[in-house]
Parts: sequence; C-alpha cells; structure tokens
Amino acid sequence: MRLISWNVNGIRACVKKGFLDVFYCLDADIFCVQETKVQAGQIELDLPGYDQYWSYAEKKGYSGTAIFTRIPPLAASFNLGIPEHDTEGRVVTLEFEDFYLVCVYTPNAQDGLRRLDYRMSWDDAFREYVSRLDSKKPVIICGDLNVAHKEIDLKNPNSNKGNAGFTDEERAKFTQLLEIGLTDTFRYLYPDLEGAYTWWSYRCNARANNTGWRIDYFLVSDRLRDMIDKAFICQEITGSDHCPVGLNIAI
Repeated sequence: MRLISWNVNGIRACVKKGFLDVFYCLDADIFCVQETKVQAGQIELDLPGYDQYWSYAEKKGYSGTAIFTRIPPLAASFNLGIPEHDTEGRVVTLEFEDFYLVCVYTPNAQDGLRRLDYRMSWDDAFREYVSRLDSKKPVIICGDLNVAHKEIDLKNPNSNKGNAGFTDEERAKFTQLLEIGLTDTFRYLYPDLEGAYTWWSYRCNARANNTGWRIDYFLVSDRLRDMIDKAFICQEITGSDHCPVGLNIAI
C-alpha cells in the first residue's frame, strides 16, 4: 500500500500550481492533505476512483484536512471529539480492517510562542486520542506535525532553538507521542541522513539553499514497523512551501 501526505498550503492555490498532476503521478492508494484552507462547497476535485473525506475549519481560509482514498474505509470520523480542539478541521480519521489512518495538521505555536500553551494542550489531547485508537488496532499517522524533533531535522538548529516548531516543549511532546508506541518511519530507515527536509520558508531563497525543516511525518504503531517498505520525501515537487512525503507499507 502506498500513502502520500502533503501540506498544500491552500488547495485552491495548489491546484493552480499542478496539484492534480502530482496527485496522479504519485499514484497513491491513499492521499492525505493538510492546510486546505477551504470550506464545504468552495472546491470540487474530480478524482475518479477515490472517496473524499474533508474536515473544515469554522474560520474561512484557515487550516483544514482531507483524505482521498481508493480503498473504501469501514468508517470515518473528524476531529478529536473535544469542543475546544474541534473548530479548526485539523483531523480526519479513517478506520480500515487492519489499521486506523489519522491525517493531522498540528497547530503552530506561532510567532512569539503566543499559542504555545494551546499547542501543549492539543498535543496532550492528540496523544490520548491516538493511544485510544492504538489500543484497538494499529495506527498510521501522517501530516504536518509542526515540530522538528531532533537537531538533524532542520538546517540551523542552534539559531532556531526556542522558536516555534523547535522549542523544548514541542520536541518533548513529540517524544511523548512516540513513547506510546509509535515509530517515525523516515528516521527508522534513515537515522543519520542530513538535509532531508519537508518545509522551507519563502524567504531568503530557503528552498534553493535547502535551508529547511522536517516537520511532515508518517508515524506508525511499533508493531507495524517491520512492514515498512519505503519512506520517502519528494523534495523535487513544488506547489507549496511543503513537499509531499510518502510511505510504502506491506499492510
């Protein structure tokens, strides 16, 4: 099974920059997107053979997630079931026979860390949500988790310490997420690979210089990691300030 995840930074803008060509070229069984920035009825994607599941933010032009799958799920659910966390369309969960798939767009702590406290609350709630799912059947999580876990996961760790996405608090929460029994698929296969980034600022020629961060992930329950066939980053694909990431898994 082949899965793709991509923060498209606005699905309507990304469509104008070749999203559909990328979609069909990558030929995923399941394709997940984050930061769609649309509400119901604002876009119609013609994706023959794929079921579509969208989670919308109440705020216009903000957040949002979606999953496109040619494998019919047993059930679909949206958000976390917690009112304070369910207004921004940040989670879509599909249940399949052998696993749950969770597409997530984690809140950004923002400049000045003005949303860090909320981010900490979100991380705790999301971890508890995933843990409940994992107690029933294995979980695959994908999306923009808005944190570079280790220093190897961004180009300039020293100058970014304490900045949103690389605070001690956010990194510790990511560690706690893994400790419930999850594997970072890319680092599992490539523990020492440098320069493997998934997001670049639009400023200072960051992408051309590969001055980036790895903040987009596929995580799987530890009991699935022997099934990982390939984990990859499509750095050559443009259309967003993020690039797609992928997972081939024998499940």
